Amino acid sequence: MAQFKQISTFVEVVARGSLSAAARAEGIAPAVIGRRLDALEQRLGVKLLQRTTRKLALTDEGAAFLEDCQRILADLESAEAAAAERSARATGHLLISAPAGFGRRHVAPLIPSFVAEHRDVTVTLNLNDRVVDLIGEGVDVAIRIATLEDSNLVSLKLADNRRVVVGAPAYFQRHGVPKTLDDLTRHNCMAISSAGSQRGWTFRDGSKNVTLRVTGKMSCNDGAVLHDWVLAGKGLGWRSLWEVGADIDAGRLVTVLDDYTAPGNDDIYAVFAQRRHLPLRIRAFVDFLRRTYSQPGYWPKG
Repeated sequence: MAQFKQISTFVEVVARGSLSAAARAEGIAPAVIGRRLDALEQRLGVKLLQRTTRKLALTDEGAAFLEDCQRILADLESAEAAAAERSARATGHLLISAPAGFGRRHVAPLIPSFVAEHRDVTVTLNLNDRVVDLIGEGVDVAIRIATLEDSNLVSLKLADNRRVVVGAPAYFQRHGVPKTLDDLTRHNCMAISSAGSQRGWTFRDGSKNVTLRVTGKMSCNDGAVLHDWVLAGKGLGWRSLWEVGADIDAGRLVTVLDDYTAPGNDDIYAVFAQRRHLPLRIRAFVDFLRRTYSQPGYWPKG
């Protein structure tokens, strides 16, 4: 019990930004909070927080531990709520945000089934590729394809994902197949662009990840357009398997440089504001996505 209290205190202190704020929320003295954190760090044998009289800062070990703790606490809250509310029904309005391309393919088609399963829930789905402010914009849950950086939010992994370099067979017949990362400099690499700059392509080279600034004759801020260009044989793309997996299975696209694929950087998460009593409609929707995405055969093999 003491170990669990130490973990929950650690998460609460980070969320509120200070020991005194966490102490006020619990109605205890800040010294008690400090003793819990000291005991936790001593038990783990690692420094989690750099503490001064004015501010707190997570260490690298603390940031990694925080993500695990948030996930564990969220899972525990979900389990307790599920046990207590098995007879309850999800109700109310659900505002969902998702990336445009992923949302069209893997969120929007599932909404009718979710609403049919939870008849007292209404849904608004907003599709856009910017990182929304969940709290400021009143978003209940956002789907993100990236690692979570905001410690004030909770993320639950929905599915694995990875990006691969793909091209059409006709393109490789004309231009050859790249064998190494250096070979990409001789190919027309079509990248996502935003505000005049292109997103780099990330690979695993030996024991480390490297991000390359590829060059090409065409770029676009819309992933669906890049997808179409790659299918048309105009160049290479660095695309997610959720987008191109079916094309790979059908032979319309071919992957290259598979030995350099960097796993885990673009997995699929549900993200929501940290709160102790998550509405049943949010838990129901997240569980619905996790259940659907885990079904055998849902994702193309790619």
